[in-house]
Amino acid sequence: MHTTFLVILASLGFPGWLRVQHLINLFFMGLLIRSGIQIFASYPRLYWNRHSTPGTEWLKITRKPIPQDRPWITLDQEVPVTAWLAQPGGDNLGLGRHWHFFAVLFWVLNGVIYVILLFATGEWTRLIPTSWTIFPAAWHTFVTYITFHVPPASEFRPYDPLQQLAYAGVVFILGPFLIITGAGQSPAIEAQFPHFSRLLGGRQSARSLHFLGLVAFIAFIIVHVTMVIVTGFAHNMNSIVLDSTSADTEGEAVGLGLGVLAAICIFYGISSWWTRRNPRQAQHALGKVDHLLMMPLARVTKSHQDYAPKDISPFFLVNGHPPVSKEYAQLRANRFQDYELVVDGMVKHPLRLSLTQLYAMEAQEQITQHNCIQGWSGIAKWRGVPMQYIINRCEPLPEAKYAVFHSYSEDTTGREFYEVLDLNLLRHPQCILAYEMNDQPLPLEHGAPVRLRVETQLGFKMVKWIREIEFTDDYRHIREGEGGSREDNKYYERVAGI
Repeated sequence: MHTTFLVILASLGFPGWLRVQHLINLFFMGLLIRSGIQIFASYPRLYWNRHSTPGTEWLKITRKPIPQDRPWITLDQEVPVTAWLAQPGGDNLGLGRHWHFFAVLFWVLNGVIYVILLFATGEWTRLIPTSWTIFPAAWHTFVTYITFHVPPASEFRPYDPLQQLAYAGVVFILGPFLIITGAGQSPAIEAQFPHFSRLLGGRQSARSLHFLGLVAFIAFIIVHVTMVIVTGFAHNMNSIVLDSTSADTEGEAVGLGLGVLAAICIFYGISSWWTRRNPRQAQHALGKVDHLLMMPLARVTKSHQDYAPKDISPFFLVNGHPPVSKEYAQLRANRFQDYELVVDGMVKHPLRLSLTQLYAMEAQEQITQHNCIQGWSGIAKWRGVPMQYIINRCEPLPEAKYAVFHSYSEDTTGREFYEVLDLNLLRHPQCILAYEMNDQPLPLEHGAPVRLRVETQLGFKMVKWIREIEFTDDYRHIREGEGGSREDNKYYERVAGI
């Protein structure tokens, strides 16, 4: 049987391009899994409903309870993860996202090239089933394995029926499934194509399905590696590493294969250490790749959300603590009657708008979904002034490209919270300065008296407790020059459409 097995493999070897892409896929899948764990740990609760209502999760991997007797924010639920599992480890959501988007671009590119070569070279015939008889044959093979036997060598062409079904399922079903459910979590895509989001059951269902896809991939990898060992580790390594069936090269193939695996693990360890040691460098280096994915979404997507009143979340989660400054406390004590929104910078007509003046402007209502970078979401009805009206009244100078939103609140360093947005985002039809939520004055914890809504972006870009809007031609002179408090301190991406 051993000789027959080698003869079959000799006639059905693995082409060089397939062996190289197998290695590339292994490398980037590892990065995706590790960084995905990092992202999940930021809010390790999963839901099948749209609202992320505490107590309705179907899975939580955290011992942190939801406080019932005191105010809390969702950042309190973040769980640090060891770098043995996560990329880069700790509680680095922003840097984990950078690694995830970096890896996904190359993983998808590698997959596209693989599928093209699969059909161009005729290799698809060894992977895609061409007869329904493969299903009973696969069941027979499964029974063989489950009873601790190995199928005869004649079943490997080069895969046995069960392997062929599993590999075809991973390539043509599980891979696209992860891409689709990943896209279903993007606020830009959800806003542009709300019906696509509804097909997945909403962002929370997409997140849950994405997590289950991750578990399926991990399970496949475990079973796959186990079968490589069970069916002849040295022979299999010889075939996939060197495309050889000679016993003389088995030792070399095993050594080379294990060496490559060790090098990948070392890279994961060193890159995680380097990322935590030099977070700004990692943010810039990885951000150059992430930018290729983020900017097109920011430029082409607009929000078309139109949820019904029945879709409004019964409980809307909170992130960020209300301001504690004396100035804000005085405004709050006077029910914001003395509040003025300052609009200045590179504009023809600086403005100081009271709440009365904002209320007098033409208002816009919208029921939309809020998407937090941590993963939770909630639907609410918002009423406010379209940013386009503010832009029309103040008339930014031609060189103005950005608006800096200054808040009364403080960031994690104790300085004023701010965020920068491109003017093209502020001109989107559902971008408003909201002063009402669910037909009531904007609650304190959600940004009273005025907050920003930009429905194609993640929640941290939608500044609450707005004090001033400053138009500018550049933002790199502000603080660390990254385009916002979260970008400066948490290393988030400036354009946050995913």
